[in-house]
Amino acid sequence: MADPRLRQMIENQQMVVAPGVFDMMAAHIANRIGFDAVYASGYWLTASYLGIPDAGIATFTDMLNRVSRLCEISDAPVVADADTGYGGLLNLHHTVKGYEKAGVSGFQFEDQVFPKKCGHTKNRMVIPLEEMVDKIKVALDARTDTNMLLIARTDARTDYGLDVALERAQAFAEAGADLVFVEALETEEEMRKATATIGHPMMANMADGGHTPIFSGDKLQEIGYSLAIFPAITALSAMAAVESALKHIKATGTSQGSPVPRFDFQDMCVLLGFEDVWDFEKRWGIGHQSD
Repeated sequence: MADPRLRQMIENQQMVVAPGVFDMMAAHIANRIGFDAVYASGYWLTASYLGIPDAGIATFTDMLNRVSRLCEISDAPVVADADTGYGGLLNLHHTVKGYEKAGVSGFQFEDQVFPKKCGHTKNRMVIPLEEMVDKIKVALDARTDTNMLLIARTDARTDYGLDVALERAQAFAEAGADLVFVEALETEEEMRKATATIGHPMMANMADGGHTPIFSGDKLQEIGYSLAIFPAITALSAMAAVESALKHIKATGTSQGSPVPRFDFQDMCVLLGFEDVWDFEKRWGIGHQSD
């Protein structure tokens, strides 16, 4: 079941900031830090799992496996990317059912032609507006747990212009989406126009390296947003650290003396739950010689 806290925060007009988690170790760290929500990015979860680009190659099953495990680990509500619903209306129906069963609290899907592309790349084609409205209706019909928020995204801004994107987003709101998401807005002025025009709860994508300027949660709330995702921050930070550490060992032949900060190994064992394993082994005498 979905965590009801996300819907409650949105309805209470509490700004929600959700960092992206690209694997389960990052999910454990997010638990330790504490967030109102976390984001399951299709780009980063499949990149860390399969090492492939976000171009519609990963399947519904690939993503569902990762999202299900994240929902089990995360202490916070999970907002999950579901691409286009992985196909047509019937595919979307099953995607909603799968994400709902997994315990997702926010479900995001978009109006791109299947197979989709990453939202901050070029040549993204969108389906006719009427088809996307039908998909929203199908998703609402498939959903049985109303605590799982439906987030409808349009990718029309980059290749079709701002006015087309806003027209679509307004139609998504009228069709019943709980939040709307206009991807890849390019300026603060565009963001302000979007929130003022649509007049409905909206999600902002703070994608490091993308087209949209990065703002704080407080600033985004002032602009008119309800939810902000930072999908790339953990993965990009981790990859920079990995590259630096590997360059050091390549150059010196040792891990010692690396300038890259390292997580304490014993603390990592605690974070992953090894203490429970050791307590179990002690209780049942596993690994110990009997008298």
